[in-house]
Amino acid sequence: MINPRNIKISDYNYELPDVRIAKYPLACRDESNLLVFRHGNISQRHFFDLPELIPAGSLIVFNNTKVIQARLHFRKPTGGLVEVFCLEPEAPKDYQQNFAAEHECTWVCLVGNSKKWKEGSLSMDVALKDGRTTTLFCERAGELGPSQKIHFYWEGGMSFAQILDAIGELPIPPYLNRATEEKDKETYQTVYSRIKGSVAAPTAGLHYTEKELNALKEKGVNLQYLTLHVGAGTFKPVKSETIEGHDMHTEFISVPKSVVEAIVGFCEHHDPEARFVATGTTSVRTLESLYYIGEKIATHLDSAADGYTQIHPEDLVVHQWEPYDQQHTMPTLDALKQVLAYLDATSQDTLVTATQILIAPGFPYRLVNTIITNFHMPQSTLLLLVSAFVDGDDLTGKNWHRIYRYALDNGFRFLSYGDSSILFLD
Repeated sequence: MINPRNIKISDYNYELPDVRIAKYPLACRDESNLLVFRHGNISQRHFFDLPELIPAGSLIVFNNTKVIQARLHFRKPTGGLVEVFCLEPEAPKDYQQNFAAEHECTWVCLVGNSKKWKEGSLSMDVALKDGRTTTLFCERAGELGPSQKIHFYWEGGMSFAQILDAIGELPIPPYLNRATEEKDKETYQTVYSRIKGSVAAPTAGLHYTEKELNALKEKGVNLQYLTLHVGAGTFKPVKSETIEGHDMHTEFISVPKSVVEAIVGFCEHHDPEARFVATGTTSVRTLESLYYIGEKIATHLDSAADGYTQIHPEDLVVHQWEPYDQQHTMPTLDALKQVLAYLDATSQDTLVTATQILIAPGFPYRLVNTIITNFHMPQSTLLLLVSAFVDGDDLTGKNWHRIYRYALDNGFRFLSYGDSSILFLD
């Protein structure tokens, strides 16, 4: 197996003119271009053709996370502006409990213009559409490297989710080089977004309309939904010469037991023509993490007498180099069944943990054989994931180069609001 630690990120560079970065989405989501890569061949369709490309009996997985209005702009009495960007909940750590808090909560945040906030608390008036008002206060509660713990408190009985909806700003990607606009609140969400928590959209899903989803169902494709809350780390550039120097970001994942059951059923009984499709790199990372989670559960059972009940979510976190640091011989189906057994034994209907998985050339894909994804930044970990899929162990990256050259030569739009591709592993 290739050790991705030695991969030079400069080998995953390409020239992306600014004019090719889509600053706004198309008026109709599904009219975006769709690049098709299969059997080494490249062709071009539109996203509304997708149901024609997915065989009946296939399983397609979506990330149903919802982007929160995570940017809060506080103004000091002296007039100085301080931005507090909520990244992930600290207390309570559970997203739903934190959003439901009605008096106080703590988040890990990035603070802009922090030099203007030397001490004390900041405050901002809040007015809900139903007429209720309160004042939101925040104060520093500790350092976490470049991030800070920020404690929020307020009165009035409204939830923190309601407060964010009332005064927060949706954080669109920095490379769009523009301010958030009102229409971004709709266009920067997938039509199936449900679970609040992301600070960036799972952008491969932005192309779907209800028309495509209904067409897939009518064709007999099994649609399943899981959650990975996308963190700001998705925009973190690789600054080291080799991947070894890059710390991959960790993200919260939540996979319903019913989804794991659907995956097990597909692996056991699917038609040879059917496909296991992941919509977006976040779905890929979550799905491929399931194997290593199942392996961890089995290892714990082999080494402890306390069984499933003493396994905690933090014990199941998949770390960056885990796929590459040891031999993984457990059959994929056995690992998935371990996840189901753990959920059954602990009476849980959802697997909740986190993943830091890094997918780069040399990574052995165990579940996903079809990916729907947008076109990614040069020298990014997302481009590494794509290369791992279309090139395997070939470090020349000839296929990802061909795909991106085709997209550039044929007018495709890039990045979050850009066009899409469907990549088949054959």
